[in-house]
Amino acid sequence: MTKTMAFLTAAIVLNGCQSPKYQPVSNNLPRLEIQLADRGWNGEQIPTDQICARDGGKAATPPLRVGNIPPEANAIIIEFNNRDRRALRKNGGLGKIGFWIEQQTEIILLPVEAETLNVEAPAFVESDSRGDSVGYQPPCSGGKGHRYFALVKAVFKPISDEEKARLLAIGKIELGRY
Repeated sequence: MTKTMAFLTAAIVLNGCQSPKYQPVSNNLPRLEIQLADRGWNGEQIPTDQICARDGGKAATPPLRVGNIPPEANAIIIEFNNRDRRALRKNGGLGKIGFWIEQQTEIILLPVEAETLNVEAPAFVESDSRGDSVGYQPPCSGGKGHRYFALVKAVFKPISDEEKARLLAIGKIELGRY
């Protein structure tokens, strides 16, 4: 891990898991290019092993390829949502997972273990699920056909009180039904 990554990881640990309010840098944000980066994830059906533990899964976040990242971004934030459950349909209802990046215009974000706060750097828990678990809560509808999606944000995440949180680019990806 580079010195920058070690510093950023220490900064997030010291600041806790508070999710700052990211202010858009413009009214017309650039669109991120987002693709599922594993054949098991097809955007239509959630893989059977990627559901919550309560429903028999041992899940992780889906691996994503993210492109068109602005050079000012130092983190990618993924907000996971359940479109069919009102309390979980927006603002990362199923949790927000972040990844520190270093001036990368494209990256593959590797899976992060679900239902835990103990994630490995460069990943971090931006905020917990508002559902039944901590960290990222994977699909857990009991197979009722709920639709899951993620908002992906390229941000400048402040590491000091003098810096402002900025939203630099955004995109959305359908994860599938369960």
